[in-house]
Amino acid sequence: MIKYIALYRRPADPEDFDQKYFESHLPVVNSVPGLVRAEVAKVQQVFLAGFLGETDPYLIAEMYFTSEETFKAALKSPEWATSGANLAEIGGMELVAMFAAEVVES
Repeated sequence: MIKYIALYRRPADPEDFDQKYFESHLPVVNSVPGLVRAEVAKVQQVFLAGFLGETDPYLIAEMYFTSEETFKAALKSPEWATSGANLAEIGGMELVAMFAAEVVES
């Protein structure tokens, strides 16, 4: 399983960002083919900033795909492109770091 993670720093106007993110962006993300599930969590407290430096983490979005192939196909989909355009539109691109990770089953 592949997990795509988006870590957002605190926006200047959290209320405005939340409204746009949850009403506009998340529905587009949920339409991406091959997406098994998406989880969004708001950061409550940071215990060790470490590599984050002065960044104030705000939101974590995790999108799960069954395999690397499914994930790569999703990256090429029109829905994925639309989600990227939407994120830029709502001002999220300046706030986010994104990466993919293979889920390790124990």
